[in-house]
Amino acid sequence: MTDRTNSPESRDIANVLHPYTNLEKHQATGPFIAGRGEGIYIRDEAGKEYIEGLAGLWCTSLGFGEERLIEAATRQMRELPFYHVFSSKSHNPAIDLAERLIELAPVPMSKAFFANSGSEANDTVVKIVWYYNNAKGRPEKKKIFSRIRGYHGVTVAAASLTGLPANHMDFDLPIANIRHADCPHYYEFCLDSESEEDFATRMATSLEQQILDEGPETVAAFIAEPIMGAGGVIMPPRTYFEKIQVVLKKYDILFIADEVICGFGRTGNMFATETYDLKPDMMTMAKALSSAYLPISAVLINDEVFQTISANSNKVGVFGHGFTYSGHPVAAAVALETLKLYEERDIIGHVRNVSGRFQDRINSYMDHSFVGETRAIGLIGAVQMSKDKSSRTNFDPSDGVAPFIVARAQEHGLIIRPLPNDSVAFCPPLIITEREIDDMFDRFEKALADCDVMIRDRLGLAA
Repeated sequence: MTDRTNSPESRDIANVLHPYTNLEKHQATGPFIAGRGEGIYIRDEAGKEYIEGLAGLWCTSLGFGEERLIEAATRQMRELPFYHVFSSKSHNPAIDLAERLIELAPVPMSKAFFANSGSEANDTVVKIVWYYNNAKGRPEKKKIFSRIRGYHGVTVAAASLTGLPANHMDFDLPIANIRHADCPHYYEFCLDSESEEDFATRMATSLEQQILDEGPETVAAFIAEPIMGAGGVIMPPRTYFEKIQVVLKKYDILFIADEVICGFGRTGNMFATETYDLKPDMMTMAKALSSAYLPISAVLINDEVFQTISANSNKVGVFGHGFTYSGHPVAAAVALETLKLYEERDIIGHVRNVSGRFQDRINSYMDHSFVGETRAIGLIGAVQMSKDKSSRTNFDPSDGVAPFIVARAQEHGLIIRPLPNDSVAFCPPLIITEREIDDMFDRFEKALADCDVMIRDRLGLAA
């Protein structure tokens, strides 16, 4: 066991390979070590309190220390700690959870497939899309479109769908048959005097041209987060999905909604598919499905997709896909209890009640000299820093503006996350109160004031 009385610089360095970390720098700095959590707060090992402003990794929707979830896991551990769903086997938690998710789905769905992470869920839809088109006798219809700055995970296929450079560079990604459409960020990519609606039309026209260039007979699916999370908390411009879905339908292209971040109340509806009037053929979900207390994810597929792959499995002899822990009974039991808590406590109603305060606070930063754009819906949002607001000019990445703000916020007792182009993301637990929202943004304002000083002293710019 590690001697945890040592200084932070000596802890953990030799053993844990940290995701999304500069591994070389980590050797010198060591990790932040979380000790305890309660509600929207965590404490480090020294006892210092922090507001978890990103709900961990966009996921701890019911906050920390929810006894009902702990009890649900404990009960299931005693009754049936593990069983699988391979080879026509099953168990009640998986059956009940699938039934509940189909009931909650905002569009008609037929079956739920369980995995352990958003990455695995999105990896699964790639395989289902290919399997489906082979079953339909269309072996050439295999290309899947994602979007630049979209995020869909880190398995080989899911990371290929992800449209962020760090997920591709030196991993030899993306794999074949993955394409990326334009990033629909109106603030960054609109033309002068172009309305959001006109920008959305241009995005849809561009996608259609890409499909025509590839050959519509080769394009199988389009996957999109309703709100692009790790790519910057980018909201779809008005009429965007309406126009995109027309293009997809025109060329018989499956639509997959990645609800891994947005699902289960984040936008003020159970799914952002409702918020933006989407009509997907498949949906992926994870994170808030269990409030992140145990790893679980799901893929929902409509009946047309299911009937097609079902017939093909009969031809092949088996649907040759699944994970040992698909529908793990303990994770499924916790997910079921999570869904019960959302309903019993009217978490969606609570989100709607407090989201006005969240949005007012985040949008107030538009008055700041170096804030170019603010974005928010429900309880998810971002503040994007800008070197020159009038020209929408970004800081140079080497200036490290967003990482500086995030580091200072942590000093002031707030954990948030830097995203591309100096955006800073907020995604607190859904249980946050208006008073706690004010506390969160008050801490952020201290970090923003520190950033003003840094920009003046280090970069020579005046506020």
